[in-house]
Amino acid sequence: MELHTDDKLGLWLALFCVPRLSLKLIHKLLQVYKTPANVLAAPEQELRSCRVKPEAISAIVAYRQQLNSSDIGKRVIAAREWQAVAADHQIIHWQHPCYPDVLREIAQPPLILFVVGDAELLKKPQMAIVGSRSPSTDGQRLAHQFAAELSQAGLLITSGLALGIDAASHAGALSAGSPTIAVMATGIDQVYPRKHQALAEEIRRNGALVSEFPLGQAPRAQHFPRRNRIISGLSLAVLVVEAAIKSGSLITARFAVEQNRDVFAIPGSVHNPVAKGCHFLIREGAKLVETTQHILEELSLQLPSPQEPREVELESTDTLNALQQQVLEKMGFNNVSFDALVERTQLLVTELSAILAELTLMGRVENTERGFIRIFANDNN
Repeated sequence: MELHTDDKLGLWLALFCVPRLSLKLIHKLLQVYKTPANVLAAPEQELRSCRVKPEAISAIVAYRQQLNSSDIGKRVIAAREWQAVAADHQIIHWQHPCYPDVLREIAQPPLILFVVGDAELLKKPQMAIVGSRSPSTDGQRLAHQFAAELSQAGLLITSGLALGIDAASHAGALSAGSPTIAVMATGIDQVYPRKHQALAEEIRRNGALVSEFPLGQAPRAQHFPRRNRIISGLSLAVLVVEAAIKSGSLITARFAVEQNRDVFAIPGSVHNPVAKGCHFLIREGAKLVETTQHILEELSLQLPSPQEPREVELESTDTLNALQQQVLEKMGFNNVSFDALVERTQLLVTELSAILAELTLMGRVENTERGFIRIFANDNN
């Protein structure tokens, strides 16, 4: 039978909405039948021989007979109604001109991308920054700084809207006046985590939110690795700021290697559990980086007219006195408890408390849940 072959989006959406039809099998069917129209019009016996599940075949048959009144047809209509709600709601199918060429190259690329924001950004050169949901204060600061500097150099920052390093990366790009892309592990109309509603709205206005999942889809554990393959697939390279050994960030790095992307990692303290993933990646061949210039030098041949990275503007700090310098030196490079600092400095509790308060006000120290940590930006002492 002939399906509406002039409606490419409708046919791609219909194929996307077939229940119990995996993305892997969809791509195999497209290799055989070439177009969504041909897949949806294929004889039942041929679909069975391709190992299409009976539930999927029944849904396809119902769609042929009932079109808009079928379950598939209703889901297609709902998606198109969502697209019509706002000018920045877009649905990008495999053949859409905004579908990124780099994403087509990966194994099992998304069939459909739901986008809120500027879909044209998807084809820009991108740099993925990922890391722990529970990073150190220094890790968050590094993610923010690297994102700001790399975006100023012409790379669009892409991450996953998660807590911790992801959020710091998006915020860093936005603080530099640059757009950023958030790839979501939910339906495009579901923000997760909920506390990132405001961040998602800012990204919508200054970048793009992207999802391959159906409207209304809540977060599920198996969706995050799928999201991660898109983050790396969209990007020229992946930077891991902080990550545990068993983490989604290392999954993203693995996808990057499989997709022939560069992987960069920032080293940290051997005592920091969220640095161990970065150290593992470096041992496995990831490029160790300490500055954004290291990344730009590696990617210089791929970047269109790269600009010199502008140093991120940071608050000026006052001159330190001898006791303040002593406390900073005794803090070392990791989080340290107040009691440990008392032992290291041999200062009175009241004296140390006053110095730490001064350093905090000066922006040289931060008091976190893990203890006090020294802030190293523009630290020449």
